[in-house]
Amino acid sequence: MDQREEQKEKKPVVAICYDFDKTLSPDNMQAQGYLQAIRYECQDEFWKETNELARANCMDSNLAWMYLMLKGARGKEIFRREMLARYGSQVELYDGVCEWFDRICRYGEERGITVEHYILSSGLKEMIEGTCIADKLTAIFASSFYYDEAGVAVWPAQVVNYTSKTQFLFRISKGVLDVNDNSVNDYVAPENIRVPFTNMVYIGDSETDIPCMKLVNSYGGYSVGVYDPKTGDKSRVLKLMDEHRIGYFAPADYTEGSEMDALMKSILDKTAERYK
Repeated sequence: MDQREEQKEKKPVVAICYDFDKTLSPDNMQAQGYLQAIRYECQDEFWKETNELARANCMDSNLAWMYLMLKGARGKEIFRREMLARYGSQVELYDGVCEWFDRICRYGEERGITVEHYILSSGLKEMIEGTCIADKLTAIFASSFYYDEAGVAVWPAQVVNYTSKTQFLFRISKGVLDVNDNSVNDYVAPENIRVPFTNMVYIGDSETDIPCMKLVNSYGGYSVGVYDPKTGDKSRVLKLMDEHRIGYFAPADYTEGSEMDALMKSILDKTAERYK
């Protein structure tokens, strides 16, 4: 069923939108197997080269690292979608992530709410598709490659950076999930909005999430900052809190009974109360 047709459903919809790297996973996805396979001693070397390439060529940094991933694979890996999914399956996720999505959906269902989960990431869609959470998601909006007739990546198909992420919040709100559907720019009467921003949650970890956090906040939604529970370093989320970018923060622990679990259930409770 088309997302816009589902606007007619009676149950309210809550969209939970997640960054990926250092929000659902403790590190950058490329650094958890792939960079080592293409002989980078450490990820700092890769990101330094990325930044230098971007600056020298007035290049989007996402395009720079996508190019370096392709270049680094020459003679070592055939750069296919399946290869990226294989490395994606090796990506470490924070505790409880694999079980989180079904549990939160069940909790919403018990309160008369449909919960949907979306990834908004500057990382690679193909790698996220290799993780245990891929089939739990309504949509993944992330950078991706174009593959030729032999199935080999040859060019970027989609590049998502920290500012372009915001367009996907509007797509989710209006139920226009096809990235080539320009009707996302059409006026929609408030009563026909599928997911009001008041029913939207954005979860991220750092300054690169600020545009999305600010947008969700400004329309009455919920922005949540997370930090690594192992290091306990709250400096980033406290800065976001001080600057009024987020309204809440919690350790990136998604297990049942965790702070994040309690916070999300509280948000769903508040949403359910509004619709009584």
